[in-house]
Amino acid sequence: MAVKTPYQNVTFPSTEGEAYGYLARPESGEGPGVIVVQEWWGLTDHIKSICDRLAAEGFVALAPDLFGGWTTHDSKEASELMSRLPAEEGARLLGGAVDYLLGQDFVTGERVGVIGFCMGGGFVLALAVQQGDRISAAVPFYGVGQGVPGSFSGLKAAVQGHYAEQDRMFPVAKAHEQAQQIRDEAGVEVEDFYYDAGHAFHNDENLMGTYNPELAKLAWGRAVAFLQQHAS
Repeated sequence: MAVKTPYQNVTFPSTEGEAYGYLARPESGEGPGVIVVQEWWGLTDHIKSICDRLAAEGFVALAPDLFGGWTTHDSKEASELMSRLPAEEGARLLGGAVDYLLGQDFVTGERVGVIGFCMGGGFVLALAVQQGDRISAAVPFYGVGQGVPGSFSGLKAAVQGHYAEQDRMFPVAKAHEQAQQIRDEAGVEVEDFYYDAGHAFHNDENLMGTYNPELAKLAWGRAVAFLQQHAS
């Protein structure tokens, strides 16, 4: 059953009003900023743990709440929650998160990175298109959903994608086509990796029965190294 939490731990303005999110900071208190974009399950403990893990690597990580506090572990409900989020609204809210991070004195640098999973993977690329040179690195994991942009013109970030070879929601052929489209339209670096796994292989809550610890660790190491290279 979908549940609604009353609040998250930070608020920031967006064009839709006041938005909420989960913020994790490194032990030093400051570092380069990274936006973490949720899956269709909502801003779950898993996504918060991604922020915590990034903070342990020296980043200031912010996961905006795109569903207004609603979370679920049911695929049907998750699909319904995702369908209620217009792509434009999600992108604007994420843009507010970029403004928030870049406005904090504990965030170093003038650009931020972004990483997202499933629905969030699509919004990673939409945010990179929307924000242009304010995004240094974009890391989508098996990105699907209404957030996937139709055009990549304006994207300035380096891109590293992670895709599953047994993914029925986002087939490998489509991932290859998308990478080439990004190169053709944006002229930016694209580095994609493909894994012998199913969709959501990185999610250790294993809600789809596809979690692969070994491949998740491999993909995570690559993603962190990429963010450290480009977002610091």
